Amino acid sequence: MTAADAGRERPDAGRAVAEDAPVFVISVAAELAGMHAQTLRQYDRLGLVRPGRTAGGGRRYSPRDVALLREVQRLSQEDGVNLAGIKRIIDLESQVEALHQRVHELLADLEASETRRIAAESTLQAYGRDLVPLRPSTSALVVWRPREQQR
Repeated sequence: MTAADAGRERPDAGRAVAEDAPVFVISVAAELAGMHAQTLRQYDRLGLVRPGRTAGGGRRYSPRDVALLREVQRLSQEDGVNLAGIKRIIDLESQVEALHQRVHELLADLEASETRRIAAESTLQAYGRDLVPLRPSTSALVVWRPREQQR
């Protein structure tokens, strides 16, 4: 590398890899997880870790997959959980994560709905209740005028 090259950065330098981007071949993932490649193949067959696949069928592991492999190893070696138990734990944790995400979505929807309701109420108050929306989702209005008293 020349001095001129050292001053220039690669366009992709410093770019973070997405947590679920399938970037590691099986040998690299096995080394990162501290396992043998055959163990990774067995975990794939059992459905414990599902790596991405290339067009040719090769396995590609993401940083998230490597972290999961380490967790499987920890549960097995340190906590003495068998592979069926580990699979159940992983499945339940996935369900909990999906439920947490859904709760956050519903809370955001509720907050947006409440904001719209408050805006609609303040609009009605600004018009002194002379204008009343026919339906909240339409722009049609009904104008109310009191009848003149008969003499």
